[in-house]
Amino acid sequence: MRDLFLMIMLVLTFSAGAQTMRDKSGIKTGEAEKNGTFRDRSGIRSGSADSDGTFRDKSGIKIGSYESGTFRDKSGIKIGSLETDGTVRDKSGTKIGTIEKDGTVRDRSGIKIGSAEGVSKEWAAARVFFFDL
Repeated sequence: MRDLFLMIMLVLTFSAGAQTMRDKSGIKTGEAEKNGTFRDRSGIRSGSADSDGTFRDKSGIKIGSYESGTFRDKSGIKIGSLETDGTVRDKSGTKIGTIEKDGTVRDRSGIKIGSAEGVSKEWAAARVFFFDL
């Protein structure tokens, strides 16, 4: 019976399409769903990413965007960038962190600050470094 329950939970988790984001200790900080919805650790909707690169807060108000490697605030002013190798830079070009291929998130010194396995680098960088999602 326990195995059946675990199998059902696995199927439900997989079908929901949510990827868990964690802090450096492995504690869940939230989820990113494949449809662009971000949820906090309690499962409450905390923001979203539209297919055109627009990021929205929990009320649906535009808080910024991402296009061609550049993050912009709601006014269109550049606030940072994401390079193809996962390096994250602030608006002046200073390295502020990295998103590795396996989803590990590191600060500017290379210290692990979290993980976002299965979450796009763009969404992970947006949530961790630029926007309150």
